[in-house]
Amino acid sequence: MDNMWSFFWIFIIVASFMPLLQQKIMQAKRLALIRKLEQKRNSRVITLIHRQETMKILGFPIMRYIDINDSEDVLRAIRLTPEDMPIDIIIHTPGGLALSTEQIALALKRHKAQVTICVPHYAMSGGTLICLAANEVILDENAVLGPVDPQLGEFPAASILRAVAKKEPKDIEDRTMILADVAEKALKQMREFVKVLLVPRLDEAKADELAAAMTEGRWTHDYPITHEEAAKLGIPVSLNLPEEIYQLMELFPQTAQQRPSVQFVPVPYKRSQQKESGK
Repeated sequence: MDNMWSFFWIFIIVASFMPLLQQKIMQAKRLALIRKLEQKRNSRVITLIHRQETMKILGFPIMRYIDINDSEDVLRAIRLTPEDMPIDIIIHTPGGLALSTEQIALALKRHKAQVTICVPHYAMSGGTLICLAANEVILDENAVLGPVDPQLGEFPAASILRAVAKKEPKDIEDRTMILADVAEKALKQMREFVKVLLVPRLDEAKADELAAAMTEGRWTHDYPITHEEAAKLGIPVSLNLPEEIYQLMELFPQTAQQRPSVQFVPVPYKRSQQKESGK
């Protein structure tokens, strides 16, 4: 009986440490692939990837976005990079805090060597703001960026101003007037900040045009800007994402669901010679 209890407690201890061990193994694989990509591109590679990551035991899903911890880590990575060494950043994020994203964007703009941002799936809101500081943005063919118009709580700043403009001043509460004042400042500040990121890569007129498009509330905040539209706007985008980045994304698994929504045989297919010839 004592042996059974001993085995039971050994099982409990091993099961408790397994998620931590799996996490360490995954981290080692990520670092090895990052180092391989650095050697291939002769650059510093930084990842800014937000997923819902959990451990199988005693784990809880947490929504991730760009926060002050991210900006501190990215700024440290930039400080540790020689001025003449290119920086490649892999971004997969829904956005985040304005302060954090602006700090990262400014640090990248000040870096003297080439800054390239790779987007395998999406870089929305603050993620797009960081992209605007890059010399080049490499997208997957189906990846998207998004507008960077400021949000005040649950409402877009531009929409608050439009709603207030349709009312008579006597019908507007003090609280709403204050909110509109903050919204006006937020829009002006973001537009000016975007211009700072774009000049001198773009001339003043082009920078102002792009800043207006990205901040004025022309689209909803989750509007997907494709690579074709981004190029028309003046964002320096290209395709042909390095294969290692797709491999790296597989090492950042999304939280496992009880029943997967998408399933397929995870190998590349090639059409047979017979099918291709139409026989």
